[in-house]
Amino acid sequence: MRAIAFPGDDTTAIREFDDPVPGPGEVVVRVRASGMCGSDLLFRRGAIAVGTDIIQGHEPCGDVHAVGDGVTPMMARVGDRVMIHHYWGCDACPACRSGWPQMCEREPSKVMGISANGGHAPFLKVPARTLLPLPDTLSYKAGAAIGCGTGTAWGGLQRLGNVAGETIVVFGQGPVGLSGTMLASALGATVIAVDIDDNRLQRAKSFGAASTVNSRSSNVVEAIADMTGGRGAPLILETSGKANDDALAVLAPWGRACFLGLPGHIEFDVQAHYKKQWTLMTSWTMSTIEQLRCAEFIAARNLPIDDIYTHTWSLDQGVEAYEWFAQQRDGKGVFEF
Repeated sequence: MRAIAFPGDDTTAIREFDDPVPGPGEVVVRVRASGMCGSDLLFRRGAIAVGTDIIQGHEPCGDVHAVGDGVTPMMARVGDRVMIHHYWGCDACPACRSGWPQMCEREPSKVMGISANGGHAPFLKVPARTLLPLPDTLSYKAGAAIGCGTGTAWGGLQRLGNVAGETIVVFGQGPVGLSGTMLASALGATVIAVDIDDNRLQRAKSFGAASTVNSRSSNVVEAIADMTGGRGAPLILETSGKANDDALAVLAPWGRACFLGLPGHIEFDVQAHYKKQWTLMTSWTMSTIEQLRCAEFIAARNLPIDDIYTHTWSLDQGVEAYEWFAQQRDGKGVFEF
């Protein structure tokens, strides 16, 4: 089969790979949609070495195509519509057993696109335990988004705690930030969306932002002070990796801030801020449990998750697709099969 790989020199290759065959405890998924993620560009540039023997794409979604020995109907059946948690570990340590295989305590986790084949291919082999049911009302594209980008925003919001009735500033309105705006609004928060691009901010309004600030053309600290009666924002979700200083500058006393954007860097003077009683945190995607909860939340509220995507590509357009995506100017792409 043909699939997308990264040589590590800022280019994209479409290569031939063997069709996968499930072993004991494994399934082969017929991929229907596979999303493009900003972290793909780190692999493409060689910032994280992966090699051309690894199929890329860690946001896949599809149907169960074949099952291996030991996979019972309770685990997976041919034809099941499934999302995939794109990490797996030992399946026995406390982290794995609580739905956090990316934090496996016994062995390095397998990660799609880094140490295991991903979903930019017609077929994908994974352990059956990585599968999660895709709600009937959600598209395969929706399931792909929830598998990483949208799920990452959900994970950050869950780390922040109850956001209902609060004002939250979401820095960055790329795919993760736009998802954060959509989900926070649906959870009952008043969202202030911040970005440097007016087109992204216009999209944020359609996803539920109550107010927007262009931090390139406006003083974001003054703008948010005006919007909050001078108090600052009680909640921050930083998704860009580039606005950490602004995020701290607008965070109110007793505020909570979650930082998702990579690579990102935070530095502050403790003596200048210790009286503010802040809670600062990070978040790493989401657990298997929260991935399913995110999907069910989106399905129950009929949120416009498919609109996260601005471009749809075929596998044969992989080189063109990543040339476009590397510009990081316009939205999110997805491969459909």
